[in-house]
Amino acid sequence: MVQTHNDDTRYFIEIDLDSLEIIRCGFDQKKNLDKGHQNCAGIHRLFLTKGQYSKFVSRCESELQSILDA
Repeated sequence: MVQTHNDDTRYFIEIDLDSLEIIRCGFDQKKNLDKGHQNCAGIHRLFLTKGQYSKFVSRCESELQSILDA
């Protein structure tokens, strides 16, 4: 399934509050998100701009590639 990027796309990372680790990064349409209510009290969703999200994903991909090349 192809996800579209438009004005209603929201970008986010989800953080486990116990370990402070990022457990997921992603994006979805505004209508599919839970209006800011978290289903799990131990997870915090932090919303990012498209530019911040793209830079984050790019840095993670380059770090992963350098690990794989080693």
